Amino acid sequence: MALRTQTEGNAGESGDDLFDEAFQKKLEYLALVSRRVFSGRNRAERRSMRSGAGVEFADYRQYAPGDDYRYVDWGAYQRIGKLLLRLNEEEVDLPVYLLIDCSRSMGVRGEGALTKLDFAKKLAAALGYVGLAQLDRVSLVALQDTNISHMPAARGRHRIFKLFEFLRRLGAEGPTDLATAMGKFTAQHKRRGVAIVLSDLFDEAGFEEGLNKLRFARFETHVIQIVDPMDAQPSMLGDVELVDAETGERRSVTITPAVARRYANAYAEYLARVERFCRDKQLTHFALATTTTPEDAVLELLRHGGVIAK
Repeated sequence: MALRTQTEGNAGESGDDLFDEAFQKKLEYLALVSRRVFSGRNRAERRSMRSGAGVEFADYRQYAPGDDYRYVDWGAYQRIGKLLLRLNEEEVDLPVYLLIDCSRSMGVRGEGALTKLDFAKKLAAALGYVGLAQLDRVSLVALQDTNISHMPAARGRHRIFKLFEFLRRLGAEGPTDLATAMGKFTAQHKRRGVAIVLSDLFDEAGFEEGLNKLRFARFETHVIQIVDPMDAQPSMLGDVELVDAETGERRSVTITPAVARRYANAYAEYLARVERFCRDKQLTHFALATTTTPEDAVLELLRHGGVIAK
């Protein structure tokens, strides 16, 4: 649950300057990476072992009923009397899904120059460009309440403007329901790949079920948690009226230094809970603050590995 004072509103930016030309050139030297390889429709800069035509021989496997006889190594059959299929190493494209939380809590502006949604859009633009430049198959998915909308898969850096157009239309609306939205995503996207989630993970029902939907569907999941310094330590004391950014619920409270400390401790425990969950489930997790520039955020991902690399 994200709270704002009664006088604050949601703010965003036009999205017309997602990143400048100099940053775009830097991104050309990066590539999205995966811990495992997924089969693809086109040759790109990833490799997978398939039977049949490919770049070079990789291995054998035993013949199974239904396999194509054309790929049987008859020489090996003459030598050892076993039917073996040749597996060749083939370059394939990598499916990359960027899932952006567009709930109302992402639209609250805190201490950063950007709302969490604007920050996520800039980061998605950067990561999307990296994938397009490396000939990966990039899809954008907006998670809004129980609904999802998506930009169909694109490939090649010339499609970056299509990606920009989709991002510019996104606004923060509705409550967070990661479980339902992720369930719809996995049902509609049967082709497995890398799923990068950009969200503050403020879900009243808990973030765990939504991420588990991706795990159980065998997507390689990376979690980029968007945080605002104001979430950790709100700069308010005294009598205030707080408004839930997603439900509109209002609550009048008196914030004393002791109450502020208890809140800060509860928020720190929440961040630790997210980190523990991701570690236990072997999901890559990064917490990035909205006060960080998108350039520095990408460099942070690069330094720690797991999502992008040279």
